[in-house]
Amino acid sequence: MTTVASPQSGHVRRVFDMARLVALGALALWLLALGERGLGYQWQWYRVPQYLVDTRGGTLSAGPLLEGLVVTFGITAASLVLSMTFGLCAALLRLSDSFVARLAARGYVELIRNTPLLIQLFFIYFVIAPVMDISATTSAIIALSLFEGAYASEIIRTGIESVPRGQWEAAHSLGLSPFATHARVILPQALRRILPPLTGVAVSLVKDSALASTIAVYELTQQGQIIIADTFLTFEIWFTVAAVYLAATGSLSWAASAMERRLATGD
Repeated sequence: MTTVASPQSGHVRRVFDMARLVALGALALWLLALGERGLGYQWQWYRVPQYLVDTRGGTLSAGPLLEGLVVTFGITAASLVLSMTFGLCAALLRLSDSFVARLAARGYVELIRNTPLLIQLFFIYFVIAPVMDISATTSAIIALSLFEGAYASEIIRTGIESVPRGQWEAAHSLGLSPFATHARVILPQALRRILPPLTGVAVSLVKDSALASTIAVYELTQQGQIIIADTFLTFEIWFTVAAVYLAATGSLSWAASAMERRLATGD
């Protein structure tokens, strides 16, 4: 027999959840205080705001961390567009009737997914970039786009294959071309299914952009390393950098959830 939860039981459950959250926060603060005593570390959080917002000269301007964040957003935005393009092309090649196209797309996906991103980045920066005369930022964008595009291609391919066969047959019966079938019938339906996993790819892209610091791109992580080398504010700066990444990825996830709800109401 199915039991229906009463409003009172739901209220009690929320109270217990809130109590557990408070207890977890208290435990985290206690562990932090314990670690501070063990390390003998002197926290200097009051020095951190100047690296976020520069107030020298009586005007507000972006500090080094926010300047790095702008570079991170630029790399992420360019890489996101390119990775989705690579992913869509690779997915369509995997689904094509051409054996050569399927083999090339499969080779790209397996090669990229089974080798470390850091090695791919170094290969593009140290081997390809001098030949093609491209900058470190462009090298980072290409490496990130190829890497995330390989994962996006499998997500997009799975989403296209999940569209019922009847939708393909209906499009063919209406005389739609292959391009119109994909653009107007298949991809809009597949997008609703693949949006959540593609959001995960975008979030990974934001975090993976930190590897650009290894080839001297002055993005958020690199700016953090420079500040730490000058000030020895190791924990304060790294915690701040992590909080900025968390805010960026959290905002991205929230925007994707809102878009997903909007697409769902459009059914």
